[in-house]
Amino acid sequence: MREPVELRRKRILAVVHARGAVKVSSLADELDVSAVTLRRDVEELARTGMLRRGHGVVRPVGDAARTTAVPAARNGEPAGDAIALVVPERHSYLYETLYGARTALEEAGKRITLHITPQMAGAERPQVEQALAAGVSGLLIAPRWRSAAGEEADYEWLAELEVPTVLMERRPRPGSALHAMDAVCSDHWYGIHLAVDHLISLGHRRLVLAARNDSPTARSIRAAFADIAASRPEVEDWSVVLSSPNAGPGEPGTREAVPDLTALLRERGVTGAVLHGDEDALMLVQRLAESGFQVPRDCSVVAYDDVVAALGSTALSAVAPPRAEIGRAAAELLLHRLAHPAGTTGPVRRVELLPRLEVRGSTRELPHTHN
Repeated sequence: MREPVELRRKRILAVVHARGAVKVSSLADELDVSAVTLRRDVEELARTGMLRRGHGVVRPVGDAARTTAVPAARNGEPAGDAIALVVPERHSYLYETLYGARTALEEAGKRITLHITPQMAGAERPQVEQALAAGVSGLLIAPRWRSAAGEEADYEWLAELEVPTVLMERRPRPGSALHAMDAVCSDHWYGIHLAVDHLISLGHRRLVLAARNDSPTARSIRAAFADIAASRPEVEDWSVVLSSPNAGPGEPGTREAVPDLTALLRERGVTGAVLHGDEDALMLVQRLAESGFQVPRDCSVVAYDDVVAALGSTALSAVAPPRAEIGRAAAELLLHRLAHPAGTTGPVRRVELLPRLEVRGSTRELPHTHN
């Protein structure tokens, strides 16, 4: 199934806002889009005033003033007091987090070096070593961590970094080597609570979570749903399934089946679904419609992420983690560390920000509800 135009353009804007200035030629490769399609999208986004284009480079609107105030390092020049930002490639959710961090750092007059890590195990370490070799003074990082085992493998070397470091949207295992590292993340338990509570309030008693299983966020969402659904006496039946074939498995050696969601809804009498993330949610809703299963007539749906949930033919109700605010809070914490001599910055901080629920047209009260 082809990627919706709105979703592709959302990804383009996310990358441009995160990086500040991107060559048009490299943007197509990074987003795995043909050059012709990319140029057409960029021209339309520029025409509508959503970005600026010139001399083969695309920038966010209003970017010129910021880049003048914060000059980039010249070729061969050490990064000096620059801040390194390390995020996975093709990850629009974290690009929005990155944009929040970038805004705060530029306001503080800091230079930024962006490092995009490829989709492979252990990809973060070489990028971090490269940044440290260039002399950066601090690090903001959101490792991909497709599996819990891959996450554990990174704990030791990350804990030994000699520059102030803040994790973004990552919550290391309690008692691990990274438990004492500054971190800023969304409270995904609360986000799932909002979704489940909303569905229950509309009379839905048989629920399913169709979720990814290839990131710390996905694992947190799955654990939270199981915990909350099992603890709510109103819920008569619940299950957790994989949302798409490329959404996992996150753990080596596992093979999690991808069920036919329409068949699952019918077999178990499910009337309320939480779908993670947005792109998978939109495509699942499309497949349901192709099978004659309408949202919200036959099933109420809440997406999780709210990056592009509102762009479907039926705008999806969605849990919206505070992505940009996560990045800003992480950057502000890092700036606090950098502004004070060692030993005077106070205790390690684990900051959680609460998601919100955006109610749209994909949920409705179940007819003949019995409370």
